[in-house]
Amino acid sequence: MNRVDRCFVDLRQKQETGLIVYLTAGDPHHRETAELVRAVSHAGADLVELGIPFSDPAADGPVIQRAMERALSCGEMAPHTIEKALSIVADIRRDCEVPIALFGYANPMLQFGYTRLCSDAERAGADGLLVVDVPPEESADLDAAARASNLVRVPLLAPTTTVQRAAKIAACASGFAYYVALAGVTGAGTLRPSEVAEHLQTLRPALGNLPIAVGFGVKTAEQVRALAPHADAVVVGSALVEAIRTGKDPADRCAHAAQFVRKLKDACLSHV
Repeated sequence: MNRVDRCFVDLRQKQETGLIVYLTAGDPHHRETAELVRAVSHAGADLVELGIPFSDPAADGPVIQRAMERALSCGEMAPHTIEKALSIVADIRRDCEVPIALFGYANPMLQFGYTRLCSDAERAGADGLLVVDVPPEESADLDAAARASNLVRVPLLAPTTTVQRAAKIAACASGFAYYVALAGVTGAGTLRPSEVAEHLQTLRPALGNLPIAVGFGVKTAEQVRALAPHADAVVVGSALVEAIRTGKDPADRCAHAAQFVRKLKDACLSHV
């Protein structure tokens, strides 16, 4: 069983809401990313989205945009960003089994080749792909490559997604569905948990047994606590990237990341 699938089975058996966190590969440095992943895993993160740096991250807000710019400009990731992101995954797998979904955009993945990407990702130890700009009408090749390499392919749902559209999206997806909690880019806008909860309740029947995670705009433990009863997992990205930036050196950055993640995971558990 894929690590992502096993993660959600375990969470459901424990009747626990999962915590998914986002980190950009190579930010602030290539060599630090694996240590940050270990730190957040030990602090309670159930799954990690590892962002592949890209020069045009259209779905991401300024915090993650800057993280990707830092990763690309430091000279350790560019120009072979996918290969180097996978080398980070392989490093993590030396001693850490946290599920890892690669977060990215279609352009560099298509140029790399979907079959090669999925094969190399499986070999490195990745568990899935979250590609933000591949709709179901265009996902057949990516889906086939992911299935052949035992990777989950995580779809996105939006506040505007209808029940009929959700069913179509879920039919070609695996792992979990990522519900974008607000219109706009990551880390921006005003989150309204009550509206999110209402829409999730409407969409759930169309998803079957596919777990659903809520992200985009989730920044605080209070927001996590409000959303946790309504989702299988909650995703925090930009706020964690900002928390890491307050650290003055690698050890301090790992400590800041772990402290922040512990608060978020406590919030996930508060309704149990």
